[in-house]
Amino acid sequence: MKEVSVINSIQVPSGHEEMAINVRDTYIKYFKTKSGFVSSTFYKSINPDNTFNFVNIVVWDSRESFNNAVNSGFDNAEGLNDDNMKVLGKGFPSPIAINPGQYETIRKD
Repeated sequence: MKEVSVINSIQVPSGHEEMAINVRDTYIKYFKTKSGFVSSTFYKSINPDNTFNFVNIVVWDSRESFNNAVNSGFDNAEGLNDDNMKVLGKGFPSPIAINPGQYETIRKD
């Protein structure tokens, strides 16, 4: 199985940074309880002009683990999974915008 990296580019307007950090921390605490969670690294831009001023990378041991932990809930109106957590793409409150993407590693130097 190949690891899957979920790279979330997050647009956080000025004054909402602490909210974004708290929401991210809540999700990581939850993900750590799920099978297949490997790690998470959170970045804050040092360039104040970046549109996406935060990036969170979450690594899962496989696409199956990622799907089981993250994707259940996309098909209901509230975006809630079986644990009553909003799926990540729907979990950040306005005006924070998240752009999630899933990637597999093809080179590691």
